[in-house]
Amino acid sequence: MKIISADERLAAKSGIKGIILGPAGIGKTSLLHSLDPATTLFVNAEAGELSVQDWGGDMIRLRTWGEARNLAVAVGGPNPSYAEDAVYGPGHYKAALEIFGDALAKYETIFIDSITEVGRLAFTWAKLQPESFSERTGKPDTRGTYGLLGREMVDWLKQFQHAPRVNVWLVGLLNTIKDEFGRTSHVMQIEGSKTALEAPGITDQVISMVQMQPEEGKPYRAFVAHAVNPWGYPAKDRSGRLELIEEPHLGRLMAKIRTPQKPAPERLNFHTPTPDASTPTEATQQEQVQ
Repeated sequence: MKIISADERLAAKSGIKGIILGPAGIGKTSLLHSLDPATTLFVNAEAGELSVQDWGGDMIRLRTWGEARNLAVAVGGPNPSYAEDAVYGPGHYKAALEIFGDALAKYETIFIDSITEVGRLAFTWAKLQPESFSERTGKPDTRGTYGLLGREMVDWLKQFQHAPRVNVWLVGLLNTIKDEFGRTSHVMQIEGSKTALEAPGITDQVISMVQMQPEEGKPYRAFVAHAVNPWGYPAKDRSGRLELIEEPHLGRLMAKIRTPQKPAPERLNFHTPTPDASTPTEATQQEQVQ
């Protein structure tokens, strides 16, 4: 373990890791057209390249969970805390290099379509593992399957998190759900709840790509980039450089994330507003009740 100096840390170029969520047909896959085809690898798990047939970049297809694991370790490198023969350990990394060689070295951005489908590949694999069957009865154990699925997906995402130089973007489906009281929520569509809960903490950015309807004029597509937003869309901006609403252009979004930041005292707000005199506080409400 070494201490990284401030100069080394500030000079290092870190890749951006992000998730883009949106409803079907909003144009998530078409974001490839906003990326440099010479330095972008399209990872196609959905067989959904119809919208980008004329895009000029390279592509690989994922059909199994084993292929997804091999890609993750090849991009992120071996996990030093894992045993030699463990998944994502040094032995797995060496085996993945025999598959990919140095072919991945030229890519600056890995675009994975989609995390929703990769979750299905992991779920299909998990259902066949010993943990998915009761030791006592031999019957399928759903809790064991989903527990294994959650661990597998989180480990897979963390491999990309530790890829130092490359950008990794995963797109996925966004579901809009109404409960019995008519309340609306927007959630990632993916097998199991653990991945949806933990993925935003693993990645740098979470973007919702949605259709906005102004009071006047035509609807338009947009990126929602702030966690606090009036629509309740899942979003997160670790860079601190994005506005609430950004244009749906992934290339320009990454360029903006990399722009120089203002000094911390100028961009961070530590002020807590003083409650308005006309707004009763909890203490005054209790006094009024008494």
